[in-house]
Amino acid sequence: MNDTPGWASPGSAPSEGQQPDASAPADRPDPTKPAESANQPRPDAPASGPNWSKEQPPPAQWSAPTGPQGPGPGQAPPPPPGPGWGGTPPGAPGGYGGPAGPGGYGGYGPPGGYPGWGGNWGGPPPAAKPGVIPLRPLGVGEILDGAVSTMRAHWRTVLGISLTVAVVTEIVAVLLQGFFLDDTTSVDSLNDPSASLDELSRAMGDALLSSGALFVISVIGTVIATALLTTVTSRAVLGKSVTLGEAWRDARPQIPKLFGLIFLLMLTVIAVIAVGTAPGLLVAFSASKGGGAALAVFGGFCASLVALWLMIRFSLASPALMLEKQSITKSIGRSAKLVRGSWWRVLGIQLLAGIIAMIVSSLVVLPFTFIAAALTGDGVSDFLNGTGGYGWTFLIVSGIGSVIGSTLTLPITAGVTVLLYIDQRIRREALDLDLARAAGVQDTGSGAPGATPGS
Repeated sequence: MNDTPGWASPGSAPSEGQQPDASAPADRPDPTKPAESANQPRPDAPASGPNWSKEQPPPAQWSAPTGPQGPGPGQAPPPPPGPGWGGTPPGAPGGYGGPAGPGGYGGYGPPGGYPGWGGNWGGPPPAAKPGVIPLRPLGVGEILDGAVSTMRAHWRTVLGISLTVAVVTEIVAVLLQGFFLDDTTSVDSLNDPSASLDELSRAMGDALLSSGALFVISVIGTVIATALLTTVTSRAVLGKSVTLGEAWRDARPQIPKLFGLIFLLMLTVIAVIAVGTAPGLLVAFSASKGGGAALAVFGGFCASLVALWLMIRFSLASPALMLEKQSITKSIGRSAKLVRGSWWRVLGIQLLAGIIAMIVSSLVVLPFTFIAAALTGDGVSDFLNGTGGYGWTFLIVSGIGSVIGSTLTLPITAGVTVLLYIDQRIRREALDLDLARAAGVQDTGSGAPGATPGS
């Protein structure tokens, strides 16, 4: 067993090329004398081999030499530490044998790195970003930034779509207000404290008709713009551009279904509010008007909360219909599935996007409104008091402001809805992998731990 590397009994190994001499009586202990400790050699005893020192350490107290002792006779100096063991000399902070440096245990790595073999592993690789968003679960700021980045990167197509839709819808709204929805009489009746109940009822009906017509026109324009901008945003996520003609050809087959979806959602909201206010109205007409009115207000408030819950739950049905090419009912079911468990998050993001769009629109529309009021004969003061009329000058000038405001805000609201839909699918269905393959990205860091920046 003399050639076995790595292990030998200390003090008993013979010299190389020599065999132990069995006839050496001088080293044999005398049985008549007391036995000496095996751990304390005799001072006059020779070393049992050429590589063993005469002075051995005391038992159970051996430690590595700490002084700067050089190699013994016939011994080669120890090799320097390799590049994988910290790269620092012995005894230095962070080196092997020295105190633990910052970021490593005993210095098996440079300062700031994870304890390892000299590498500085800085965390998971970043997610691929072929387009306007990184392909991983998104934060609120990244969704808003993605909507704005889409408008900036593809401004010709985006602004062309929103400007066209805004101009057409505003022209129709101005013509309706100028020829058919002249509500000057209704405004005067509502402001007259001596008006009769019939006059107030007629004025309120005219005001509701005017507001409802304008709301329907706005919804139609928003639906068309959302359909076209959904295609643009989905291509922008992959880093691909799309022209106005390509967006129209891609969205055209789904536009009738999109109108049906919007009509169904509006009908659902109206039915919920009607069911909530019906008991109060019945009580008001049959028994007590005061109690019925109070019950109707309470029922309408509760019904409004239910309607809000349904609208947020079905808010992702539009991009699901456009991108997945599904039917109306299946799109509503897809939206309900994606929003489940994230209702408050979806509400917060949609509400934040709506507030931003409203602020931007107000900053653009209000100056044009005051200019339009100043150009009319009634003046700004009459407009602020609610006694001014709405002539053609006022409608045209304020309509220009509305067109500019809609051109800037439609891409934001539509883009946030589409990116929120994509984000929910990434979180629930790992859509980022499919998007990476579609964009031609081979390696992504989306699946690495800690890739989600937070909600």
